[in-house]
Amino acid sequence: MKKIILSTVAAVSVVTAASDISTPHERIEKAKDTSTPVTEKSMLERVHFKGDLRLRYESIERDDKDNKYRNRYRLRLGLHFDITDHLMFDAGMRSGFGNPTSGNQTFHDDQPLSDYFFQSLRFNILGLTYKEGHSVYKIGRQPYLMYRPIKSQLVWDNDVSMNGVNYQYKDDTSIITLGANQPTQEENTVNEADTVNLFLAQYVHKMKLESGKLNLGAGIYFYDGLKGNVPLFGKSKGNTLVNGVYANDYHIVEGFGEFKFNDLLGMPFEVAASVAYNFAADDNNFGYDLAFQLGKAKHVGEWQVKYSYTDIQEDAVFGAYSDSDNFGGGTAAKGHAIRAKYKAGKNLYLAGSFFFNTLYASKSETGEEADYERVQLDAIIKF
Repeated sequence: MKKIILSTVAAVSVVTAASDISTPHERIEKAKDTSTPVTEKSMLERVHFKGDLRLRYESIERDDKDNKYRNRYRLRLGLHFDITDHLMFDAGMRSGFGNPTSGNQTFHDDQPLSDYFFQSLRFNILGLTYKEGHSVYKIGRQPYLMYRPIKSQLVWDNDVSMNGVNYQYKDDTSIITLGANQPTQEENTVNEADTVNLFLAQYVHKMKLESGKLNLGAGIYFYDGLKGNVPLFGKSKGNTLVNGVYANDYHIVEGFGEFKFNDLLGMPFEVAASVAYNFAADDNNFGYDLAFQLGKAKHVGEWQVKYSYTDIQEDAVFGAYSDSDNFGGGTAAKGHAIRAKYKAGKNLYLAGSFFFNTLYASKSETGEEADYERVQLDAIIKF
């Protein structure tokens, strides 16, 4: 009860604060002034900041393990510095003690509030970006560039960062993404992992139709060094382990289609299907995701709701990088997800996510299939 009251008070505080903001700071991508050459700007004018704070109440109820009820937060801070008109330095920090796919930090009754917002912050962005025409080059630790239909997390969680060299070409008809990266090991992991390389390539073909837009895409994500290696992030997240090491490599092929209707019942509507297949594993290597979304929470007073059904076998994808919320994160499960969002203020969002899943026997603590239900209620303020 104490935790529920804390979450309610925190959410009301955020709503009250956001309602008083008449001129909020714009996010980096919108705030940049391109009319004046960078060389003519002062040092202060070259710096742009962004961030967001999410307060969350969460419940997890499952047949095979004790239930959880907790209050959490996620804090993200970003800095963007224009070196030249084409070259930028990016830096960002996120809470969560280095979790690769989650910035969530749980409040504990016996821990001072001052410990949360600084001790848990870690760099999740630190690198250079070069833009020229339709091309973007990124070096260092940067957010993912892969296109995801209706933000599907079948292969890539929302918060994954890439460590290496990545390139993307984007115009009105296509998106081409290439990269060479090295996943970093979670800092709290006891067993040191060997180096893992990740090579990726994705192509998206975009078509404009009379009733909307059609996007067709395919990608290949080639991990080198996972088979025989210890889990990079403490747990297998559903992937098959033998004697504590990965039993397979992950050479993943992805295919997807997405159609965006201009208007359905007076609102935008999107439908998408995605599949993933790991040809480095002999079995339990296929997954798929079907989804639709109605509405778009873009302006104050607007809302959106998304439904998806996902079925993903143990070794279809690299579990540590796929959705960290559905199924408790990773693979070896199937089920429904409903996500809703409402824009309540210029930079305030209220959201809720509801997951109704079945864990495969290989992922269940009892060795038998288990029901998994999760609810997340969020208040998000962006600045």
